[in-house]
Amino acid sequence: MNGNNRSNIKKGLHVSIVQKQDQRSGTLTRGIVKDILTNSMTHPHGIKVRLESGEVGRVKAVHESQ
Repeated sequence: MNGNNRSNIKKGLHVSIVQKQDQRSGTLTRGIVKDILTNSMTHPHGIKVRLESGEVGRVKAVHESQ
């Protein structure tokens, strides 16, 4: 699953995000979705979420299980 469709993202899901300051390097941060911040159904750069750790970024990968 990719992170460009809001329908793929649910609270409690394990994902990898890229934070704003990491966009150039492409460094990914893994965590669990707490809130979905993007209102539109799709976004070309990934749906913006807040992780349980408080970090905010765009979803680049969805992990099936942990």
